[in-house]
Amino acid sequence: MNTTKISAIILAGSRPGGDAMADSRAVAVKALIPVAGKAMMAYVTEALLRHKAIGPIHLLAQDFHPFWEHPDTRALQYHDDVIAQTSSATIAASMDKVLEQDETRYPMLITTADNVLLNAPMIDDFLAAAQSSDIAIAMVEKDVLLARYPGSQRTWLKLRGGHYSGANLFYFGSPEAREILAYWAEVEQDRKKGWKILTIFGPWLLFLAVTRMLTIDQLAARVGHKLGLKIRIVPMQQAEACIDVDKEADLVLVEQILARRAEALAT
Repeated sequence: MNTTKISAIILAGSRPGGDAMADSRAVAVKALIPVAGKAMMAYVTEALLRHKAIGPIHLLAQDFHPFWEHPDTRALQYHDDVIAQTSSATIAASMDKVLEQDETRYPMLITTADNVLLNAPMIDDFLAAAQSSDIAIAMVEKDVLLARYPGSQRTWLKLRGGHYSGANLFYFGSPEAREILAYWAEVEQDRKKGWKILTIFGPWLLFLAVTRMLTIDQLAARVGHKLGLKIRIVPMQQAEACIDVDKEADLVLVEQILARRAEALAT
C-alpha cells in the first residue's frame, strides 16, 4: 500500500426533517447519539485519527456548535488533522465543495458518523482492495453478515450470485470520481432504495439488474463504462462493516459488539 497518507471525509450532517432517534434522546444531531456511553461520531473520528494511513479528516455538518459543546467531540475543533466544513443543502453538494478545493488530494476515504464499528482492519482491507480505482464501494454479502449476526436486518441489493448491503465506506481515487456526485444528488434522499440509482443509467441496465442477469462486479463495470470510470466493489469479510446505527435495533446490536470487543481486549 502507498505510504502517503490519504484524506478522509466524515458525513455528520442531519437529513431534512431531523432524526427520530436523536429527537427521542433530546440530542441535537444523530452523530451525537450516545452508544455505550459515548457519542457515535467519537468512535469514527478515533478510528480514523489512529490509523496510520489516514491524514486530514474533513468533518461535514450543518452546524458545529453541538459538536464543540459536547464533551466527546469538543476537542476535535483544536485537532491539527481535523477540518470542520459547513455542509451544503445535500450530501453530494457538500462533498463536491470539499473535492473542488485546490488543496484537495486524492485518494480520499469517505464514511459516515454512524459507522460506529469502523476499525483498523476494515480500513486496511478496504484501502488495499480499492487501490487503482476511480471509485470503490464497500459491500457486505448477505451470507457473511447472517453467518455471524443471523438476526440483523439490512437493506439488500439482490443480484446474480448474491445479495449485498452497503458498508458506508467509499473511496475516491481520482478527480474524475467527482462525476458520480451528479448522480448521487439525484438519489441520495432514497439511499435505501437500491434500484433507484440504476434508473438513471437507462432501462436496459435496470432490466439486466432487476432480472439478476448481472453479478455485482458486472454491474459496477457497466456503470463505470457509462461514466468513463473504473468502479470497484470491495466485498468486506468483516460482517460488522455493514452494521451502522439507523434504528433502535442497530444500536442494541452495536453496543453488544462493542462490549465483546472490550472484553476481548481485556483478556
